[in-house]
Amino acid sequence: MSEAANRRLLRLPEVKEKVGLSRTAIYRLIAEGQFPRQVCIGPRTVAWCQEDLEAWIEQRIQGAVSEPAASR
Repeated sequence: MSEAANRRLLRLPEVKEKVGLSRTAIYRLIAEGQFPRQVCIGPRTVAWCQEDLEAWIEQRIQGAVSEPAASR
């Protein structure tokens, strides 16, 4: 199966559950350029690419691991 076939778009309720943030926090981080942008999938419908979210989560984990214990 190709890599493109494994891609999945997630709607906001699933994104909130996956990253553990509220709608407000997600959109604030998007405005600050610190969270993956949503893609338009319809006239009034947006979704997020699962791969982008997983990469964002991994960056957060790696950032937390590389921080010295004193700054946490």
